[in-house]
This record gives sequence, structure tokens and C-alpha cells, in this order.
Amino acid sequence: MRSRLAILVLLGLALAAPLVIYPVFLAKVLCFALFACAFNLLLGFAGLLSFGHAVFLGTGGYVTGWLMINSGLTSEIAIIAGTVAGGLLGAVFGKLAVKREGIYFAMVTLALAQLVFFLYLQAPFTGGEDGLQGVPRGKAFGLIDLADNQTMYYFVLAIFLAGFWLIHRTVHSPFGQIMKAIRENESRATSLGYDVNQYKWIAFIISAALSALAGSTKTLVFELASLTDVHWHMSGEVILMTLVGGVGTIIGPLVGAGVVVSMQNYLSGGELGNYLHIIMGAVFVVCVLSFRSGIVGQFNKFRRNNF
Repeated sequence: MRSRLAILVLLGLALAAPLVIYPVFLAKVLCFALFACAFNLLLGFAGLLSFGHAVFLGTGGYVTGWLMINSGLTSEIAIIAGTVAGGLLGAVFGKLAVKREGIYFAMVTLALAQLVFFLYLQAPFTGGEDGLQGVPRGKAFGLIDLADNQTMYYFVLAIFLAGFWLIHRTVHSPFGQIMKAIRENESRATSLGYDVNQYKWIAFIISAALSALAGSTKTLVFELASLTDVHWHMSGEVILMTLVGGVGTIIGPLVGAGVVVSMQNYLSGGELGNYLHIIMGAVFVVCVLSFRSGIVGQFNKFRRNNF
């Protein structure tokens, strides 16, 4: 009962938020929150640390942006195409990476992501260093004009809620329980007869597809797809978001994304803008050293110990 009430309260706040906060900023937070939640599905529940997850965010954005500029498809079809493209790329990456463990897995994902980054840098359909500019938002389902920022926000909110529901459903399904078992003790899961690599591969594909969904949506919000979304810096940022919010928690990445995006937004325009990466690095160090379970993890511990 309490959880349902909390969900209704949060949903009400999300619906009312654009009345007091700039809708484009809120949409940006939701896009990165979905990206962080997708990454957390892989790290927090399957125990796989990817250093190249930004490539799926950028792939979804490029595919959606190119289709919106050149094909005249409706917005939702272009987003679905970007999501599928990210999932297919994730299937290839996952097949090559899941046979490795620990730091070797992370290095394989980073190396593959850098290969794709340099491919996108040279490929004509991405616009190179200029990116894809002037991407039209179009009309969702051919009816809803997304040119209005507030309408765009509610469209992004619907996509985020759908993605978040899928992650929640996956984590609490039998498949999710097996993922947790693999994370805790892979050898024991293997001894019980589970095809560990197959489960990790499927988790990688789901995470990649949802990351691409976030990138596709972000491209429509900002009407831009650029190399920034494919760069390894972005992979580092999503790790930071997940750690700050709380690895292995459902809403932790959402909180972490809100904190990191807010810091970037409000610090970049002031005198501290030149020191933004130093500040974010300091936050990362403090988080790792002081509260490894993140903001949501620490809150849950406090609640269990005191209530």
C-alpha cells in the first residue's frame, strides 16, 4: 500500500513538474535517467561493468536523427528503429564480450566502443564532428506535435515510464533472479545447470536496447545527435550516475542522473564551469569512499536501522 502511494505521489510530481521547471531540462534528466537505469540493469543486477555503454546511446541517437531528417517517418517509428539498432549492436558486442570476466570484460567493451566511435567520426551519415543538426521532432503517431517543449516532456515521460517498467519487470522476474544468482556466484549458477553466458548476453542486449531508446529520445529533445554521446566520457558519466544514486537499486540511477545532470547544468554556466570535471571527480571519490551504496542505498540502510 505504501509503495503504491509513493508511486502515485511521484507520478503526480512528474506530471506537475514542467509547470515550475524548464521542460527541456526535465526531459534531459529523464533521458539520462533511463540510460543510467539501463546501465544499472547490467552492472547492478548482472554484475557486468561496461566501459563502452555510450556507444548504444549514440547509435540510437544517430539512427533516429538520420531517419527523421531523411525519411519523414513519424517520431515513434524512428525511435523504435534507433532502439532496434542499439539492441542489434548490443547483440554483437555482447557475443564478443560476455565470455570474458571482470576487467577483461570492461576492456573488451571499451575497445569495441572506441572502434565504433572512430567509425562514426568518419562516416558521412553521422555528420562527423558536426553531428546531425536540425533534427525535426516530428509528430508522434502522426497526431501529437512535439515541437512544443511541454508536449515533448510528457512524451519523454511516457517513454521513460515504459522503459522503467520493463526494467522493473525484468529484475523481478525469474530471469532477473537468475541474473542476481550469476552476479553473486557465477560458478554455483553454472553448477545448477544455467547457461551463464546466454543469460548475460540477453541482459546485455536488453541494456543496450534501452540505452539506445534513451539516446533516440534525447536526439529528438535537443534536435541534435553528436559524437559526445558516443565518447568514452559519456560511458564514465553513466557509471558516475549509477554509483552516486546506488548500484543495484531500482530508483538509484534515477536519483543519480538527477544529481549529475543538475550539477552539469547549474555549474557549467557559472565561474565553476571550468572546474566541472574536477568537481564531478571529487564527488565520485567521496561517493566511493564514504557511501558505496549511493544515495538511495544509504537512505534504505538508514530506514532499516531506524524505522
